[in-house]
This record gives sequence, C-alpha cells and structure tokens, in this order.
Amino acid sequence: MTTQNLIEKLKSVGFKEYESKVFIVLLKGIPMSASEIAKEAKIIRNSIYDILKSFVQKGFCNEIETNTILNYQIIDPEIVMDKIMREYTDGYHNKLESLKDTFSELKEIYNAKTEKNEGADIGIQLIRGINAHRVAKYADLLKNSKTEVLGMYRLKWLVSDDLNEDAIRIVKGGGVVKTIYQVSPDFKIIKGGKPEAGSAAELIKVCETFRKNGEDVRLSEVKIPNITVFDMENIFINMTGEKNVPKYKQADIIIKNPEFAQHMKDLFNFYWNQAITIDEFKKRNRI
Repeated sequence: MTTQNLIEKLKSVGFKEYESKVFIVLLKGIPMSASEIAKEAKIIRNSIYDILKSFVQKGFCNEIETNTILNYQIIDPEIVMDKIMREYTDGYHNKLESLKDTFSELKEIYNAKTEKNEGADIGIQLIRGINAHRVAKYADLLKNSKTEVLGMYRLKWLVSDDLNEDAIRIVKGGGVVKTIYQVSPDFKIIKGGKPEAGSAAELIKVCETFRKNGEDVRLSEVKIPNITVFDMENIFINMTGEKNVPKYKQADIIIKNPEFAQHMKDLFNFYWNQAITIDEFKKRNRI
C-alpha cells in the first residue's frame, strides 16, 4: 500500500493530513526528534510541535527526554487503535445521552404548549411528507378515539398490531369500529420478512382477524376514498394521488368539524350499504 493510500485511510478515521503524515513516520518505531520527524514527513517544522503534543496527550506516542533533546516514539498501533475505539465509544454514548436529555426538555416544552392550546380549534391541518409522519398523525387520532371509528381504506398492507389494539380497546369500552376495505389486486402480506402478493383467502384471513376483535368489516369491489371519521368530530382524509408524485409532496388532511363529520358519516353509510360482508365475499370466491 502506498503512503498516500495510508494517509487517506488515516484521514477516513479522523486524522488530519499532517497528523497522518507524522503518524506514518512514527511507525518506524524508533525514537526521533521533532525536526527529524518534520523532515521525513515533509511538513513545516512549526506545525510538528502541536501535533506531537496532541499525540502525547492522547497516548499515541511517548515523549522521551534526553540530555540534549526531546525524542518521540510511537506506542504499539494495537494499543493506539484501542484508545481511538474507546474515544469513539465514549463520544457516541455522550452524544446519545445529550440527545436524550435535550429532547426530554424539548418534550416538556411541547407538552406544556400542547396543554395550553388544548382548547384551541385548529380546524384544518395539512400534513405533508413521508408515510411515517402521516401514519403517526392517524395513530394519534385513533388512540384518542373513544366511541366510534368509521373507516374506508384501500387495503394494500396488513394493519399494524398497534392500530388493531386501539380498535379492540374502543370495542371493549362499548364503542363501534366499522370498516370498509376496498379489495385491491395490490394487497400484500409479509412472508419470511418480505412482502408478497396476497391471495383472496389470505385477505379473508386478515379481515376475519379484525372481525374477531370486534371490528365490523365489509369489503368493497368499487373504488372508495381513504377517509376515517373519529368520534363524529375529526376526519382524516388520505390524499392518494398519482403514482409519480414524490412522497415528500404527498399529503393528508385532518378536519375538526362535527357538521362535516356528519356528512362524511353519510358518505360512509352510502359505501357501507353497497359493500358486501366477509361471508358474501367468501361465497363469491368459493373460499
């Protein structure tokens, strides 16, 4: 390996250009004076003293005092590597703790502001961005629901266990969870950690699991909008658009308006009456 390659490798693990050159010269393993190291490393002599002082403080090399001059000798590179690894590990843990402390304080500020504005009527919220952020907003609405959730979905993937648990909680509390799933050829399930096309039988298995948990389920063979009505107050509208629209431009809308919620419930009932039960779907598909 060439000297330049070694310099680049050392730079990739945190060494600066001159530090890398000095470290490579010290690898000879023999005691050398600052002027000798600077000459062989081909760097300005004035630059060498701060580098050597830093190496001594970090434990990369020993400073050997003689009657006439100070010499420097590298420590076993294995020990140097161990020191650097410990420094990385300590730095990582310190940053992690600092991150936790910082966001703990930020969360307190957020909660305080949220409580202060709890009674404020936001009206309409537009949520734009990647799916993870938008799903989190939906999950918050579901978690805070108590009496009724009416949902229309274009079912492509399994619903998460967390969302299923909230549906169970609402039903156990005497509430109602009614859902219409659009039968989609894109429906997928996870097999061996990978998504695969799901069969009609597997779709029924998923829906029957929901039904056992107290959810009232019907299937739609016509296109339906992705809309959920929570407690006749909040409406979550998933703005599904063209496939070529970038994820960061996709958006959902949350509307807090009881009167509009009633209109959306009427729309839900329209599609509900057109949809078929799980048993009817099984008969049609001979499952």
